[in-house]
Amino acid sequence: METTRQQKIAKQVQKDISDIFIREGADLVRGAMVSVTRVRVSPDLAVAKVYLSIFPFDKSGEILDRLNTHVSQVRKGLGERVKSQLRIVPELTFRIDDSLEYIDHIDQLLKE
Repeated sequence: METTRQQKIAKQVQKDISDIFIREGADLVRGAMVSVTRVRVSPDLAVAKVYLSIFPFDKSGEILDRLNTHVSQVRKGLGERVKSQLRIVPELTFRIDDSLEYIDHIDQLLKE
């Protein structure tokens, strides 16, 4: 169970990473629409798991690899935004949130 502090930090990280993707990381996510669906922060606030929804689904592996290669750039942008709020900028790990792909698959099955 997450504490209130973890939840607040997770929401702030989610908002800031979304902003980074829109403003500074457009070249990282080019050719795809990337949404930050959820962020989970460890109890010591040192690690943040960032769940991404990527459309189109077939580009998700390519985009995830590109983001993992440039994770330090995203973390630096996050650090600039949260420097007055957090003592430690969390390490970021990006993961695919495939719930929309699953919903789309179920929808296709129901149509058939």
